Amino acid sequence: MIHYRRILELHDEGISFRGIAASTGNSRQKVTEIIRIAEKKGLVCPLEEEMTDQWIEEFLFPEKSLEASGRQPLNFDYIHEELAKPNVTLSLLHHEYEADCRVNNTIPYSYRSFLRHYSRYADKYKATLRIRRKPGEIMEVDWAGSTSFIIDRDTGEKIKAYIFVATLPCSQLSYAEATLSMDLHSWITAHNHAYEYFGGVTQIIVPDNLKASVTKHTTRELVLNPTYREMADYYKTVVMPARVRTPKDKASVEGSVNVVSTWIIAALRNTQCFSIDELNEEVWRKLDEFNQRPFTRKKGCRWSAFKEEEKFALSPLPSVPYKMSEWKTAKVRPDYHISVESMFYSVPYEYINRQVEVKLSDDFVEIFFNHMRIASHKRLYGKFGQLSTVRDHMPDNHKLFVDQTPEAALEWAESIGESALNVVQYILGTSQTEKQALQSIFSLKKSERRYTKYEIERACKMIISMTKRPTVKSIQTILKNNKKNDAEQELKRKTESSENNYGFTRGASYYGRTDK
Repeated sequence: MIHYRRILELHDEGISFRGIAASTGNSRQKVTEIIRIAEKKGLVCPLEEEMTDQWIEEFLFPEKSLEASGRQPLNFDYIHEELAKPNVTLSLLHHEYEADCRVNNTIPYSYRSFLRHYSRYADKYKATLRIRRKPGEIMEVDWAGSTSFIIDRDTGEKIKAYIFVATLPCSQLSYAEATLSMDLHSWITAHNHAYEYFGGVTQIIVPDNLKASVTKHTTRELVLNPTYREMADYYKTVVMPARVRTPKDKASVEGSVNVVSTWIIAALRNTQCFSIDELNEEVWRKLDEFNQRPFTRKKGCRWSAFKEEEKFALSPLPSVPYKMSEWKTAKVRPDYHISVESMFYSVPYEYINRQVEVKLSDDFVEIFFNHMRIASHKRLYGKFGQLSTVRDHMPDNHKLFVDQTPEAALEWAESIGESALNVVQYILGTSQTEKQALQSIFSLKKSERRYTKYEIERACKMIISMTKRPTVKSIQTILKNNKKNDAEQELKRKTESSENNYGFTRGASYYGRTDK
């Protein structure tokens, strides 16, 4: 029997490999191998009493206990590492092991023996047993049944605080956070903080059938809350809710909830906190103690198990956390606006009387019809009844009315000519109210539908030469008269032209006379 314990203790005292070999009667190569494997597996002095030579041998060389059977020994470290990879199962690894045995002409273990030996090895020497859960695969989430409380500074009243719990079943690492409600915003925020605490994202989230996570869950149909589904898409994970009234689907978090209720909620029963932030500081302090508590039957704790066995398998976090958004439905009003929390946002007028979906975030309001975004606005806050209207959403006649501003009026007049600009400036400067002036100018602008810019400029020039107080009505009269005069002159010109081209004039020569 090799004196494993003596070798490790002498090495801890600083004795050289040559000295250890001379003292124990083993070769230097064997001493070097034992010390190297012990360092790799984290077996360091001082050693506990139950760590006998036999225990250390089984820990460092577990395959030796199987060699006496005459079968090909199992590489447990390889099996444990491979099981961490996606879609790799013990059934696949046993099949590969059997193929390797056939090549080497050795006897393989049966699948049941293969499974039993690995389970015994992982249960004894590893923090996690990967038959049950793969690292980085699942995060189970739920609200604790027990509640904590904070104290109102003014009234002394105890206000309920609800505890969110998230657990990684592989390493059993847990996260907890106190909130003042169990609404959707608190639910999503707690998920963000859990991912930050774990430093990565799992492949699957397993929640309960809360309204914040699931809208409908039957044997035939699963409808997730839109915001929760969007959060899962953002983190590139999948939501697989536990079956209704089936707590075993998320047994890890159910167990963690009970433990958290004892070691955090009950432990803080006599602690007085006056804000949710103060309470969370206490919760996280107790949470660290809970995750650092040593396992009862194996070496290490939840936090060390996570770092060694699971952290590497988590997907990386996005550069920024998911920003909370909420989905609602609304009907487009006849004025092509929707009402959201007493604020009004426009959509294209073609969608009047249609039912649309509204996505609300802290900064923006996005409006969808048949999963297609048709409008977006900056979110309004403050006084109720505010409007956010986009010009392109209006019908043409509404655009024309909305465009009536002094700046737009001057810009239009400048495009007509100098005389029109003088008239518009006079109307803006002399009218009693700006609205009255803009209505007059709007009437003048409508003349452009019947008259050319040249005709409008000429009428403005004429009215300025006649009076120092031009009015829109007088300009419209001049436009009408000029149009009539121009038409009469055009008709006269055409008549004269027709007579000259097609009339017969009989001179003296026609009648045989001589013109003198």
